[in-house]
Amino acid sequence: MTAAVVLFTADLRLHDHPPLRAAASSCDEVVPLFVRDRSIEALRFCAPNRQAFLADCLTDLDRGLRERGGRLVVRSGEVLEEVCAVAREAEAREVHMAAGASGYAHAREARLRRELERQGIRLVVHDAVVSALGAGAVVPSGSDHFAVFTPYFRRWSQQEIRGTLGAPRALRVPRAVGSDAVPSREDVAGVSPGLARGGEEEARKLRNAWLRSGISRYAETHDDLAGDATSRLSPHLHFGTLSPAELVHRARTAGGEGGEAFVRQLCWRDFHQQVLDARPLTAAHDYRTRHDHWRSGSSAEEETQAWREGRTGYPVIDAAMRQLRHEGWMHNRGRLLTASFLTKTLYVDWRVGAAHFLDLLVDGDIANNQLNWQWVAGTGTDTRPNRVLNPLRQARRFDPDGAYVRRWVPELAGIEGPAVHEPWKLPADERARYDYPERTVALDTGLERFRRGRGIE
Repeated sequence: MTAAVVLFTADLRLHDHPPLRAAASSCDEVVPLFVRDRSIEALRFCAPNRQAFLADCLTDLDRGLRERGGRLVVRSGEVLEEVCAVAREAEAREVHMAAGASGYAHAREARLRRELERQGIRLVVHDAVVSALGAGAVVPSGSDHFAVFTPYFRRWSQQEIRGTLGAPRALRVPRAVGSDAVPSREDVAGVSPGLARGGEEEARKLRNAWLRSGISRYAETHDDLAGDATSRLSPHLHFGTLSPAELVHRARTAGGEGGEAFVRQLCWRDFHQQVLDARPLTAAHDYRTRHDHWRSGSSAEEETQAWREGRTGYPVIDAAMRQLRHEGWMHNRGRLLTASFLTKTLYVDWRVGAAHFLDLLVDGDIANNQLNWQWVAGTGTDTRPNRVLNPLRQARRFDPDGAYVRRWVPELAGIEGPAVHEPWKLPADERARYDYPERTVALDTGLERFRRGRGIE
């Protein structure tokens, strides 16, 4: 009787799961293992919203495995110790896992490989599980990664995305391997009240509905703040309850401008993965430094706190920040606007904003969060590092009648039409009726801060 361990990380699904299918094909018994990693908890990455969503995912994964005769084994502790302990208990000859892109994922893989090989156990790492293409699948001549998205997208689009795999019909798990209890969402405190449900079953329902009725108009509506016309699949991609490769195939089958535009967004995920894979330090350091002299001190902190609370005095910024706190998620256009406001108008270090997003975002992962923040801040891969998104122009364009603002800033709900975007222009007696703060900073003042701090003449 042969056995293998499958270490689940950011791939919490049964459909299109190459490590699971490979283990089931090569061995008689399989141990589906998830380790609640104390090292990640020590890094403060286990925010309540992601912990609650993770609990949903693990509960659903365990249910799916039990329907196939198996079960999920959950352990808590240090990954190396727990994987080795489970491998010994199962008398496993192989451990299968998905490749990761972060510095932590690389270090984890290297440590596992050394120790497992010392014990005579083979580690098999599978590419293109948490991304549509492996992080190193396409590289430009003379470099280990693409630094600009457009040429990466051209090369990425020419590659063949691997075929998808069905879920295993049956699994046999060794009885000797013990497990902790599968965590529950109800055990997590501090969760955003509007947080979505997690799990592969929920992910596939959401995906099918999106492909059926949402993707066809995606190209024209995805920036509509009030329309909420995005897929909302990002949390499921982050936790791997959906396969990126399968989603690319399904979106291409849907076709049209909407399908093409959505595939382009999936390529952005892969692009950031390959940048982080090649430059792990960009999780905390500028990809391309602009030698910014970021503001600090009490004034900067007060303005930053107002930004966190959605009390900047700019309704579209405040609406997006309040959506983040309530749902643990934010519309992508809102992410761009709030990040630009913090880094270009308040001129506060992008790392401050990235940390706040990671505290709340259910889909917050290092590659996409940190590198998107750097793109907006102008220290990342953007070829126009000094671009500034004017929140008023953006509001008029992407929330023209103010419906998004009125949804999330209810104290301004009585202001009709686009006037809601500039409450400071209302007559004084009317303005006094609304419990809404004055602007933290005028836009021209913010622009001057940015130019001065970056040394732009």
